[in-house]
Formats: sequence, C-alpha cells, structure tokens
Amino acid sequence: MPRRAGRAAAGDGHIATGFAETAAPALDAPRRDGDASDGAVAALPFPSTGPQGHRARMREKLLTRGPDALADYELLEMLLFFAMPKGDTKPLAKGLINRYGGFADVLAAPQGELFATPGLGVHSVAALKLVQAAALRLARARVMQRQVLGNWDQLMDYLNAALGRERIEQFRVLFLDGKNHLLADEVQARGTVNHTPAYPREILKRALELHATALILVHNHPSGDPAPSRQDVEMTHEIEEAGRVLAVVVHDHVIVGDGRWTSLRREGLL
Repeated sequence: MPRRAGRAAAGDGHIATGFAETAAPALDAPRRDGDASDGAVAALPFPSTGPQGHRARMREKLLTRGPDALADYELLEMLLFFAMPKGDTKPLAKGLINRYGGFADVLAAPQGELFATPGLGVHSVAALKLVQAAALRLARARVMQRQVLGNWDQLMDYLNAALGRERIEQFRVLFLDGKNHLLADEVQARGTVNHTPAYPREILKRALELHATALILVHNHPSGDPAPSRQDVEMTHEIEEAGRVLAVVVHDHVIVGDGRWTSLRREGLL
C-alpha cells in the first residue's frame, strides 16, 4: 500500500491526497573530520551524489542526443522528475518497467494500480496519464487529417495505442463521412475481459446524428489474440444488415490485440 503523507507540501497549491511522493534520498558526499569549509568537499571525486547533477545530465542527453538515446526507464525517470522535484526517481522507474514490461505499458496501466504503487501519488500518476493522453491525441490527429482507408497503417497505430493494452473489452465505432474522413471515434460499450455488448440500433442512430455514411467497427481482445469469434462475425453481419437499410456502409470490423490486429474484411468475413 502507498505510504500516507503527513500533510500537503507547503506552497505547491495541491490538495493532500494521502499518498507520499518522495523518491529514495540520495547520499551526499561525506564531510571529512576537521573540514571548515566546502573546499574539501569540492576536492572529492564526486562533490555531490545528489540528483541535481544527474538530472541536468539527463536533460543534456535528451536535448543533444535525442530521445532515442534514452532507455525506457530513463524516459520514465525523467517524466517522474516533474512530479518529484527532489530525490532519485531511477529506482522507481526501473521498478515500474519490471512490473509492467515497458514505457508504454506503464502509461497504459490502470490508474488504481498506479495509485497502489509505493512512491506514486496524485502528481506522478497525473503526469503518466497526461503523457498517455497526449500520445493518443497526437495519433488521433494524424488519422483525423487524412482519408482513413488510404492511411490504414496510421489508423492501426492509433487503434493499437488506444486499445492494445486495455484489460477490459470495449467496442468502438469510427464514423466516416462520404469522403471517408473521420467524423468521430466513440466508445459505444465497455464489457468484461471477454465480452462487450453491441447494439445495432444505437450505433446507427448515432451515425444518423453525425450524418455519417460509413462505419469501421473496432473492439479489442484483452487476451492479446485478435482472432474473431463466431459472435464477433455474427454481430458484424447484424450491424451491416441494419446499416444497409439506412445507406450506411460497414467498411470493416477490426479486432485489436496486444500489438496485433485482424480485419474481418481482409479475412473474407465481411
């Protein structure tokens, strides 16, 4: 369980949340007996082992060598700098990578689990979720600005980012206009780890409200296996038949796993 903080940090304007967000304290260079000034300390090989010098070096590495020079744990370590002005964030970053597997997996981790992690609190969890949201906004903007069917790879990148690491199944619909530009990407239903209900009437009602002429159905398989089930295929055909009456075309139904996806149209199932 997270450690309880005694009180909110003074002057930062934040409300106390009950979660302590302090990284492991660094060991300062020892002062020798008889030292009367900082001169003797400065003569040591490492005058300070505190995080300030390390943070400056990390920033320099990022800005001079680029983000590809940073390992996943270093990216996470630097992100935590903003939530933890003092202390060493490297052990916490490495622990999160060990637990979840990678930088993207940490960002996509459930909020409740992150709050239950010792050392993380409202500031650090908010920072993680802000970066996740920014990444999704960027990926979605690239899809919104182009004709969807002609930019399939970018669409799959976005859907994998949005759904690939979700632990609960959800059903989304991409509503397209007559030129196959994206009008809206909306979550229609959330279900369990292996089932999500989809209601053709509600989907098509929403399509008419948006003046959409085509749909791409999307849902995820939290198991990571994007192979369609019989129920997936039957539900797709129900929506396709209902849409035909209203001149709304179902272009495809994409099932997303963890880094993989299946198109029912490409599989000859639509």
